[in-house]
Amino acid sequence: MKKLLGLLLAMTMAWPVTASAEVLKNVDLKGEIQTIASDARHDKNGVYKSGTNFRVLAGLSADLVEDVRANVLFQYNDAWLSGTEGNTVQNYWDEVRLAEANVVLSNLFCCLEATVGRQFYGDEDSAVMYLGPNHYFFGMNKAPSLDGAKLVYSDDFKTFTMLAGKLVTYTTVTPPAGGSSTVVDDNWTVYGLDLKLNLTDTLTAQIYGYDFMNSKYDAVRDEKRHNGFYGAKATFAPEAATLSAEYARGYEANRLFREGNDSPYMVKVDAALNMDVITPRAAFYYAKGVVSPFGNYYPGLAIGHVLAGDDAPFAGYSGDGVRMFNVGVDYVWNKFVFSLDGFSFQDRTAKDSSTWEADLVAKYNHNDYVQLFAGIGYAKYGTVHKSAAVMDTKDNTVGQLGMLIKF
Repeated sequence: MKKLLGLLLAMTMAWPVTASAEVLKNVDLKGEIQTIASDARHDKNGVYKSGTNFRVLAGLSADLVEDVRANVLFQYNDAWLSGTEGNTVQNYWDEVRLAEANVVLSNLFCCLEATVGRQFYGDEDSAVMYLGPNHYFFGMNKAPSLDGAKLVYSDDFKTFTMLAGKLVTYTTVTPPAGGSSTVVDDNWTVYGLDLKLNLTDTLTAQIYGYDFMNSKYDAVRDEKRHNGFYGAKATFAPEAATLSAEYARGYEANRLFREGNDSPYMVKVDAALNMDVITPRAAFYYAKGVVSPFGNYYPGLAIGHVLAGDDAPFAGYSGDGVRMFNVGVDYVWNKFVFSLDGFSFQDRTAKDSSTWEADLVAKYNHNDYVQLFAGIGYAKYGTVHKSAAVMDTKDNTVGQLGMLIKF
């Protein structure tokens, strides 16, 4: 793996002079520049961390030979090198991370596609599994990836994915099903299976399972060798509407897929009406404990974005879990998209009063590559937030401005 990464890095530093013109025609620059500024009326104990976050992703994608493509992508997060005096080129280079470095083999055995090396994985809106850059204020410095291999078989009816490798992140998280201690990600080896079926033109089904093996688990501290989750999702999407439902369960055991007495689980339902310029929508999210720390579902400028700093969606809302209701509408006018949302956050068993949030967000699509946005969110805290030591007891207002450039 190290030799592969070194080869791809060398490719970006000095392209071979013998490269043919045909290959040079297929060299693409790829990446994005993202800036988000956020401010809050109240900021008890630094929870909201008002300020500006910045991230640059930049790299190359090129055909090496027929049916073989190489990708390399770098990540940089600190625009002004905070706390560094007399900045040098080396100071800036020390803040650069290798986010992707892989080769993609297409038409392998006439029916497979293999991606080998450091890579992103999953859908960005997934509540359980996404390794890659996010696009919200909190956690912008996180772009976890995978050192490993992904094998995909796809036809008109099905897409089957197999995954194996080691996690590459720059943070420390708890095991997917909880646990008594904090574990550094690079101790974890992951294996995954994902099967998507196109049952009809409007109905799709998906089943998946991921196992995370801790190579440095400690049985004395009651750590388990296997942590992971599995689940299923169905989506019905006729032309006028979209309806999806997902269920997932987590486990923590010394034997694969063996659940304990109090395993975490999650239910997520989404619905939307697809109209010309107006899209009404609704969502319901219910979770007991932590199913997976690798989801990327953080709705709400105030509550969701703050909880994005935790190890899993809404893990910090209450000790036992969360139930969330959301209703919203999107309105398209020329290059603008206006979104109005209302949220209700409550502890899973509804023992405490709800936290209410209202958001208004405007996005301006300057072209296919540049988007500007502005948003304001108001949160009225319920019992859980008022009793928690790290949250404010007063109502809060959060404002954000941002820019995203993709290339």
